[in-house]
Amino acid sequence: MVKRFFLFSCITVTIVSTFVYFYLSKIDNRDVILLGASLPLSGINKELGKEVIEGANTYFSHINARGGIDGKHINLIFYDDKYEPQNTLKNINTLINKDKVFSLFGFVGTPTTKKVLPIVIDEDIPFIAPYTGASFLRNSRFNNIVNFRSSYKEEIESIVNYLYRTKLITKFAIFYQNDDYGEEGYIATIEALKKRSLKLIGEGTYKRNTLSIRHALHEIKSTKPEAIIIVGAYKPSAHFIKKARECCFRDVIFAPISFVNANALISELNGDGKNILFSQTVPSYDDDSLMAAREYVNLLSFYYPTNDPSYASFESFLAAKVVVNALQNTEGPLTPKNFLSNLKNLPPDTLGEVPIKYNNTQLLNVTYLSIYENGKFKSLDTVK
Repeated sequence: MVKRFFLFSCITVTIVSTFVYFYLSKIDNRDVILLGASLPLSGINKELGKEVIEGANTYFSHINARGGIDGKHINLIFYDDKYEPQNTLKNINTLINKDKVFSLFGFVGTPTTKKVLPIVIDEDIPFIAPYTGASFLRNSRFNNIVNFRSSYKEEIESIVNYLYRTKLITKFAIFYQNDDYGEEGYIATIEALKKRSLKLIGEGTYKRNTLSIRHALHEIKSTKPEAIIIVGAYKPSAHFIKKARECCFRDVIFAPISFVNANALISELNGDGKNILFSQTVPSYDDDSLMAAREYVNLLSFYYPTNDPSYASFESFLAAKVVVNALQNTEGPLTPKNFLSNLKNLPPDTLGEVPIKYNNTQLLNVTYLSIYENGKFKSLDTVK
């Protein structure tokens, strides 16, 4: 009798639990706006992926705590791709076909996004704020892609222009990742130098997701450059700078672009920012005069009290903020078409003193140069 009662109770609990699960699933599907990301959360570039998630979820959590978007909470689903394109391909299929996300947001990397671009186009799903400045994503034919950040071409143009005009540097070399990302930086560097009747005097590459920089250093060392543009991930880039400083390049200026991840790079270098010129697509979060920077620092300290601010996190925070504004401005049914239209037509002052304007398929069209001194990033120049 006891066994029969126990069995009956288990069956009843199972049935009730199943009913509750399916009921809550329906409620969740109705009351949640699902966004999906694939990015590195392990491996050699994990800090970048982690910071992108933290920045976005800081603002989404802030909005959800205030009721969300017309009662709907924003839920960012994310999967680790280890910065390997094949993993990204698997993740995007899961996000679209299993999770059925409303929009893709915050994918990280050039080779990874290039791998899934055909799916993004075929599915015609919103693809928002990928963390890459790749030129192939800046194609006006792709109506469902809205980049947030400025391009690698713009960043490198700013670096070369500043060093050429202000520091009178004419001997440039490049250290870059041997894949689509590095190739983007390499071509942009060649073009920027050509505009000034200059030629690249040295180059060295390394294989993605490795620290194999010795050959690259050997190739560049003999050319005796005055500046080395860096198009890589933070760990191999930091390893390269350390070895270069030890062997031969004490006065050379190292110029990493934003994807290198300035904060992680500085951490790897134990805070030594000597002779490093950083390029960013957002202003410094240390700038107290910016309302958006103050808001970011305050909210990050509330939702992630043990985490330090960073450029990548700040950029993702701002990208999340424009997504929220576009969702809030949607009248009537929330559709991908309405959402994309709102995103492309946001007011220039949506982010306060950080200007936005949808141009060349991107919302930010300014690059920022900075150095690291006394524990803070100091802006040097703003290039429009």
